[in-house]
Amino acid sequence: MLADDHKMLREGLRRSMVERGFDVIGEARDGAEAVDLAASLRPDVILMDVSMPEIDGVEATRQIRERQPDVRIVMLTMHADQDVLADAIRAGANGYLVKDCSTDEIASAIETVAGGETALSPRLAASMLAEVRRQEDQAEQTRIITKREEEVLQHIADGCSTPEVAEKLYISQKTVKNHLASIYQKLDARDRTQAVLQAVRMGIVTLN
Repeated sequence: MLADDHKMLREGLRRSMVERGFDVIGEARDGAEAVDLAASLRPDVILMDVSMPEIDGVEATRQIRERQPDVRIVMLTMHADQDVLADAIRAGANGYLVKDCSTDEIASAIETVAGGETALSPRLAASMLAEVRRQEDQAEQTRIITKREEEVLQHIADGCSTPEVAEKLYISQKTVKNHLASIYQKLDARDRTQAVLQAVRMGIVTLN
């Protein structure tokens, strides 16, 4: 089933999909009509435009998936917007394509989601990966103590001695002591006990 408010695009998609062996059983001009048609036609896969009148494609996807959890939905959008992509995924979309993709890519996405997998255009995948890396870098920059220092402190919280921490992390005892000195400074702690208690309060380590 097709859902797009542009008649010309729907007609072009219909021809392309029929040529590739798909049965196009219905077309919706807006999100509200897509919800109604999906309920009556029970399609296997819906190609859903994001920007439509009445209700948008994301909300239509949410409503359809609530009523028909087995239907597979591929979103089509003009822009690779990370926020819209996240909303679409939360709404239950199984695929997400930018409209400048080829009809072969759309056909491939339909086959992919019909087979129970998720389809994402390469451009969007690259954009998502870049965003994830940016968020990870940002999180690392704002981290109070380093990942290695967290590991040292967690072992200390578990009751390990300096030699035991060194053995578990495959580092020297001197390196463990250097990490502890850094931890004390960053957490404004005088000793191990204070450091562990402060880290527990901050959610950095846990007590078993």
